[in-house]
Amino acid sequence: MAEKLLRFVTVSRHAPDKRPAAARRRDFDEISAGFDAAGAALQAARCSQCGVPYCQVHCPLHNNIPDWLKLTAEGRLEEGYAMAAATNTFPEICGRICPQDRLCEGNCVIEKGFGGVTIGAVENFLVETAFAEGWVRPIKPVVERRQSVGIVGAGPAGLAAADRLRRKGYRVTVHDRYDRVGGLLVYGIPNFKLDKAVVARRADLLRAGGIDFVLDFALGRDADLATLRERHDALLIATGVYKARALKAPGAGLAGVVPAMTYLTASNRQGLGDAVPEIASGALDADGKRVVVIGGGDTAMDCVRTAVRQGARAVTCLYRRDRANMPGSQREVAHAIEEGVVFEWLAAPEALLGDDATRAVRAIRMRLGPPGPDGRQEPQPIAGSSFELPCDLAIEALGFDPEDLPTLFGAPDLGVTGWGTLAVDPRTLATTLDGVFAAGDIVRGASLVVWAIRDGRLAADGIDAYLRARESATETPAMAEAI
Repeated sequence: MAEKLLRFVTVSRHAPDKRPAAARRRDFDEISAGFDAAGAALQAARCSQCGVPYCQVHCPLHNNIPDWLKLTAEGRLEEGYAMAAATNTFPEICGRICPQDRLCEGNCVIEKGFGGVTIGAVENFLVETAFAEGWVRPIKPVVERRQSVGIVGAGPAGLAAADRLRRKGYRVTVHDRYDRVGGLLVYGIPNFKLDKAVVARRADLLRAGGIDFVLDFALGRDADLATLRERHDALLIATGVYKARALKAPGAGLAGVVPAMTYLTASNRQGLGDAVPEIASGALDADGKRVVVIGGGDTAMDCVRTAVRQGARAVTCLYRRDRANMPGSQREVAHAIEEGVVFEWLAAPEALLGDDATRAVRAIRMRLGPPGPDGRQEPQPIAGSSFELPCDLAIEALGFDPEDLPTLFGAPDLGVTGWGTLAVDPRTLATTLDGVFAAGDIVRGASLVVWAIRDGRLAADGIDAYLRARESATETPAMAEAI
């Protein structure tokens, strides 16, 4: 049934119903079933169809959001899906895990006074309808090209590039160090945010479209960069950044202090049915423990909510700034509070206490001082305000840095920035090595999945332009005349 537009003055903002916190604490299932057709159409009809769509401006992919909201409201769902998929390689993933409160929804022009349109939930409804109706099909290139592109990294950047390059007709081979396709989407993000069946479904489509995958492959271990360059006409590095920033405090080396990604990967592997000795031994299992997660980003939120589901006795998030200055999604913070997580705002760790294993975190209260070089207010310790938090498992969620990439990849001429990320041409994402491109966190540092998708698409266009130019330069006059 078609809905009239501009309904925001008469229809309130409504998100899909969530399962009760008491129920969702006991499992790793996604917390919402999503909209039905009537609910999606009504909420989509709240769009004001404004002349300057700030939702689109603030989306890294610049999705045509007002257009597919209008099509959804009118019941033209197949057209709406086509519009969404035209700019977003994986709308079923972004609809679930994008921090819409910081991006499109948070910048909706009706946010003040009426509440922004529930863009993410409508997007999720639209794409799940498309899968159910068979509108999402494997890639079928119009023309098959003879050039081969190698991609290192089967995370969102690598997969987005692979999809776009295959659509242009290139032979694409994606290498990844894990045993499943998806990278961070599979091993870093918990199931309650992104069901792994959603990622596997997309991986199957990519395979059916002719993309090859080489798994359990690590660049620098199984082959160096020079070897891969010989195998392919162009190469994309999209390995992400996984070197955890370690806590610099006394006691950081005690047993029971673990990096966030180590903890999340173990939990996700267990959910996939893998045997995980570190969970079986209790080392990475929060069951019955007092857990303290140090950090305030989305990874920290994934950790606290995972610990709750593992049966932790108590879960506390320790963050040195206040809630308003937290980098993580406020939506995820709200979910965590509903599920029983305690937040210690304006508090930073001073030391981890214990003999062989941690028994407590000594923290100190902070206040926000003048802005620092990055424009954010700098946390300053308050003298004499130290306190202790009982802790059996401390999880470091302080962010990630790149490794020494030229050494790791066996490519001393590979240019890097002052932050250790790969140096690229911002227009094409070409690195300092001919025919080698880079995308995602390996270029911009740890960031959002939607930015990785955007970078993967941009890199694919850069690779396409590079290969076409090289092909054109090698054409003989006879070949050109034949064409």
